[in-house]
Amino acid sequence: METSALEYALPPELIAQRPVERRDESRLLVYDRVSGDIRHRRFSELAEELSPDELVVVNDTRVIPARMRLRRPGGGEAEVLLLENVGPDGIWEGLARPSRRLRPGQRLGPVELLEPLGEGRWRLRLEGEPAGEAPLPPYITETLDDPERYQTVYARQEGSAAAPTAGLHFTPELLGRLDVERVTLHVGLDTFRPVEAETLEEHPIHSERYEVEPGTWERIRAADRVLAVGTTTVRVLETLASNNLLQAPVVPSDAAASKGSIRAEVPSNKLLQGRTGLFITPGFEFRRVDSLLTNFHLPRSTLLALVMAFAGVEETRRLYELAIEERYRFYSFGDAMLIR
Repeated sequence: METSALEYALPPELIAQRPVERRDESRLLVYDRVSGDIRHRRFSELAEELSPDELVVVNDTRVIPARMRLRRPGGGEAEVLLLENVGPDGIWEGLARPSRRLRPGQRLGPVELLEPLGEGRWRLRLEGEPAGEAPLPPYITETLDDPERYQTVYARQEGSAAAPTAGLHFTPELLGRLDVERVTLHVGLDTFRPVEAETLEEHPIHSERYEVEPGTWERIRAADRVLAVGTTTVRVLETLASNNLLQAPVVPSDAAASKGSIRAEVPSNKLLQGRTGLFITPGFEFRRVDSLLTNFHLPRSTLLALVMAFAGVEETRRLYELAIEERYRFYSFGDAMLIR
């Protein structure tokens, strides 16, 4: 697929610079893939758009205060953006700049640069815990008054360099009206890196860490319908589905056997975890995700490619054109779209 299919023109004033006052006051564009119907709702009305038996799956990763503004030994400015904790003794991967003026062994405050990894990436050692700023995307140019607005209300597992932004719209009250399960995928910035290759097939995508409790996966596997909140959640669920975990061995449990029934089980003491480099592009066969809740994404992004894989290339382009006409707000603090 040519990357040019991921391009579209967005008026700059539609890039949301701040979140709406109440999270669920954002707008919600609803698209029914079967009927082709389109509806314009408020996010607070999400429950009315879901099936009674729909299981809502969210990504509970928490963004770390990863952007550190530091000084070089000679007195010049430097910036380190922590990406992932990769080992004991405070070993991280991160982005550091100005990369050309940095050398292995240099100290930047609590950061020691160990090894350049190319493209501005470094292996480094951090003293203590991350204590920087929320790593807001570069298209957000206004200061965020409350850093918690770049966290979901259900965020609990620290490890992300960016927020799973489809979840930013939820309030505790709205969650209380839904049947919700949590998975964890720690978001890396490569997810948002523009696709510069001429075709999607030429674009390398980096892996990200995920964890899923076995009991959670059992509920997801057995659900009649699953709504994935955000592209990161989709990647977790479809990774597990591609690992042949949809058809878990059917074995009798003691309680079930006493009632003359059996149920599918995965080992109850084994956390499902690993890294996923799953790159979902048009033509992908979705095996566990039935509905997708997502924000409006950057042109030439792997996230937009995933949405096109789920909704269709031309359908997605048409929906984005409509969203622009209707003045929806785009990107991290923007509005949302539900694709059923």
